[in-house]
Amino acid sequence: MTSERAKARAGHAAMEPGPWGVCEETAILQGGFLLAARLSQRPLRELRKAEWPRVGPPITDALGEIGARCPSPLQHNAWKKEAVAMVWAKVLLPGSAADSLDEGWKEDGFFSVGRMIPDVNRTILFELVKALGAPRLFMQLLLALPRDMCRSELEHMVEYIASETSPSDVAFFLDVWWDVMKHKEGQEDATVSAFSALIHQHGCESSLDDGLHPAKRFKGDPASLNDPPAATSLLTILMEGLKQTYRSITLPRMRSYALANLVELLSVFTELEPERSPVPIAEYLDKVSSVVSLWSRDTESQFHHNRMDEKVKEAERSMSLLSTTKLSREELVVGLEFLCSLLRAWGEELQGTLSSPEGLCYESYRLLDTLTTFGKNLVCFSESRDLGEDETRVVLDLTRITKDFLREVSASLKNKALDANLVPSVAMTIIEHKLDRHVEMCSVFASQTTWAFSKDWLDCLVKNKALFQKPELVLKLLEMLVNFAMSRQDKEAQELQIQVTQAIVECYTELSLTDKNNVISGVLASWGGPGLSRNLQVVLEGFQDDLNVTFNQIVSDQGLTGAVASVARLALLYPEATVKQVCNLAVVNLGAHRFLAQILCSFPALSFPEPHGEPGRPCTLVLRALEEAVWGRLSSAREEQQFLEFLAFLMQPNSAVPLVSPAEVTKAFVLPYLTSDSAQIELSLQILGKVLGIQSCSEEHWIKGCHPFPLLLSLCKLLDGYTKYWHRNRDQPFPSLETKDLLLDVLCQLCEVLGPEAAPSPELWVQSLAWLHRRVSSLDWTVGLRLKKLYGDHFKNEVPATLFEICRLPEDEWTSRPLPAYGLGSGLLAWMECCCVSTALRDTMLELLTVNVDNPEEVNLFSKGFLVALVQVLPWCSRSEWKRLTHVVENLLQRQVLHVPYTLEYVQYMPLLNLRPFAGHLQLSVLLLRGFQLLCSSSCSTWLPADAWLHVVQLYCSSLTDLLGSLKSIAGSPSHPTEDKVSFAQEVSFVCIQMFCHLLHVAAMLPEKGCGEPLVVVALEILSQYETFSSADTSPSNALRRANERHFLESITDNGSDAALRSTLLQKLSKMGARSAEELA
Repeated sequence: MTSERAKARAGHAAMEPGPWGVCEETAILQGGFLLAARLSQRPLRELRKAEWPRVGPPITDALGEIGARCPSPLQHNAWKKEAVAMVWAKVLLPGSAADSLDEGWKEDGFFSVGRMIPDVNRTILFELVKALGAPRLFMQLLLALPRDMCRSELEHMVEYIASETSPSDVAFFLDVWWDVMKHKEGQEDATVSAFSALIHQHGCESSLDDGLHPAKRFKGDPASLNDPPAATSLLTILMEGLKQTYRSITLPRMRSYALANLVELLSVFTELEPERSPVPIAEYLDKVSSVVSLWSRDTESQFHHNRMDEKVKEAERSMSLLSTTKLSREELVVGLEFLCSLLRAWGEELQGTLSSPEGLCYESYRLLDTLTTFGKNLVCFSESRDLGEDETRVVLDLTRITKDFLREVSASLKNKALDANLVPSVAMTIIEHKLDRHVEMCSVFASQTTWAFSKDWLDCLVKNKALFQKPELVLKLLEMLVNFAMSRQDKEAQELQIQVTQAIVECYTELSLTDKNNVISGVLASWGGPGLSRNLQVVLEGFQDDLNVTFNQIVSDQGLTGAVASVARLALLYPEATVKQVCNLAVVNLGAHRFLAQILCSFPALSFPEPHGEPGRPCTLVLRALEEAVWGRLSSAREEQQFLEFLAFLMQPNSAVPLVSPAEVTKAFVLPYLTSDSAQIELSLQILGKVLGIQSCSEEHWIKGCHPFPLLLSLCKLLDGYTKYWHRNRDQPFPSLETKDLLLDVLCQLCEVLGPEAAPSPELWVQSLAWLHRRVSSLDWTVGLRLKKLYGDHFKNEVPATLFEICRLPEDEWTSRPLPAYGLGSGLLAWMECCCVSTALRDTMLELLTVNVDNPEEVNLFSKGFLVALVQVLPWCSRSEWKRLTHVVENLLQRQVLHVPYTLEYVQYMPLLNLRPFAGHLQLSVLLLRGFQLLCSSSCSTWLPADAWLHVVQLYCSSLTDLLGSLKSIAGSPSHPTEDKVSFAQEVSFVCIQMFCHLLHVAAMLPEKGCGEPLVVVALEILSQYETFSSADTSPSNALRRANERHFLESITDNGSDAALRSTLLQKLSKMGARSAEELA
């Protein structure tokens, strides 16, 4: 039994609506009803409309007392709604028989409150709502009723209003109608929900016609404007109510109200409404502001005393009607006919009233606004729908009447409704309270210069920063800020600029990286590289310090994300200075270039093309910043290397969009500097080599846009300059021979990249080749050979005629060229120059060389001529060309085509060793010695200028270094027999001694001082290798042999003429002797 009672109590608690609890306020309300019952001559459930003035005051006074107890208007309104809900529930649930009293308190949540209020009828309900001025509360509770009851209750209201109609009845009816059309689902509060649950839970016994008829049971079902039959019936009931009451509507204000309601109903809730599209936001703001202005001026308006946000919210409700249902075509035509009759009946009088400023109020404004839209809809409806004859007549009549009515009313009347000073406040209210279309309103806020920079405007921006975190809004705010800064420069204006700039930057900081880039793009498009700093003095003040501090933090310890965020802020304020700082730090900070390139590549907006750049100057912000901040200021090879790597990353970032293109880089840093007198020629060639290594992203290679054939010709001219390198005017700058290899590599790359597809058509390609061939023909003949890959079969290789004397050159590929400098006996010189051109051509020359090895005289002549030609070519060789020639020597020695006898001038005794594996090494070393003997002879003493000797010595030293490397590789070869290690150590030691002696001989012959450094380095390396190999000799006579060899080396060194070289080498030999003595000890 206890368990069942507990379950019953739990079920009752679950069903109880909530607001029906008994409290002090309900007791006050009960007192008001009891006093009213005493004043009434009949029971309250039979009260008539005429008796309310006498009976009603106690009830309204009780509600007034309750309102005075409420701490806020919000709670007061809540109590109004609860009071109306109690009364209406009492009307619909008048009470049960006495036998239900025992269970009622347990099962019915409304039981206690319902017993406190006497039975009442709808007269009290309607008059109470009128007295409270609460038509919206009535509408909310009405629409919470079951469908049939909702329609029935609205019919009761219409019937009540139509009887003994008073002005307050008319206002009440029109207010309820207007609120029904403005209603939106999902806005029910706890009281409405509780009321709906109560009625739906119980069903009800409703006394029809004030309770005189027997009660009727019904089963409740949900009522909603989303239910077409119910909603349609509500609208038709309201329209029918106007038909019953329009004769009682006499005031122009109320007539405007009635017409506006009817027009709105026919416009929105019928097929007359076209596809809805939002009103433009500026027009929307004007309309809302007009309504708020009218309510603020009109003391009779129910919204006059409301707060600004409440007025705006209500105005927005009136502009966003939702047509969840449509009247039928028949109901529409009936409504249109009724509207025609009303306009005919009231039109002339209303026109007179509305034409005067005194007639302007919210109701008349709304009528003009809705009627204007309605007239346009009528025209579209008549043109787009298939109408019957009677329907067409009605539509045309109404269209004409509407036009006539609006024509007679002053067009400026609607404009007078708008108080321009109120518009900013309305917009800011919409934004601050996030009302309808507040997001769009932010755009208006950010672009209205007449509102900007007031205190309210700034407060609104600061408080609602989150709403302005969109790139387009940030840009609008920035544009407004710049315009303001240009128009005012006083101290107050500058303080405002600082505050607004800070607020905008805070909005910008919260954007995504993509949106930040959009903002930077907009800033660059509007104000170029200087960005905001062009017009905002407040940005410039302290910016450099900010820049330095920020980048110090970035370079020291910030991660990529934080660094990008920091740079994003600087790039917004002063893009040009920010990019220059990044570029400068990328070069001067060791190892920071890659990280800084990653940061910069996070801002693809910085690839902004500058539209008004000077001809020949970089066309993008980044390239111009590189040129102005870095180019021409690189002070070391390390800085140049970092610059190259930084530039390469900007062109090919890992995952980001390239910030600069190869074509842009070529035009900025290559084409203007490909002249022999340019200080940046070597760096430009390095850059060109980098960009040529970048694959083209499109079918058409980017090099096509960089004038490739003139570019080729420039490289060829530079290459031609090297043929006169040692005989040029020393005052005329020219890139070093170290740059020649770089130039050759770049030329080769360019020839590989270029192909017929680089020209718009095959004909133009052939023409371009012919143009290049003509220009190159005036240069040294070897230049043309380097373009063979480009020329293809279009042109033969053109060489001196004497080359044909020593080579079997196929005439379909080779042709002679008249060259006076290449006379009789110069064929071997030309052949050797061909060997320098490329590895492929070198191999071809070796293959085509014709020397009769069976003829001793021919071999001797060839060997002597080879030495002379080698000496002639050597000074003009780059390192790569010289390596090709040493390969030629090694090949010819191996084939025994070249005869180089090895003399024993630096041999104390006959070595009993197997030197055959090292014959090539010894012969090459001797050949180089013989070459220097010829070069340093009296016949050639004036042939080379002083600075050429260092280059020649460097090439000689590079060959000796390669020979040493070859010796070490042979020593480490697994094919070398282990049992011959002792003999092998002695053989290699002997070769090292010979190379050392040859080097000292060369050093002694050199006519110029200042060439000793590379010789010292190689000599020390030879001695180190000698010491290593001789130490590996474990024979019994090793100690004696090493002592003799060291004595020999010391005596040879001591006879050297170069004091610095002699001193260094003797010191080295002394240390070697000391180490040897220690080993023996």
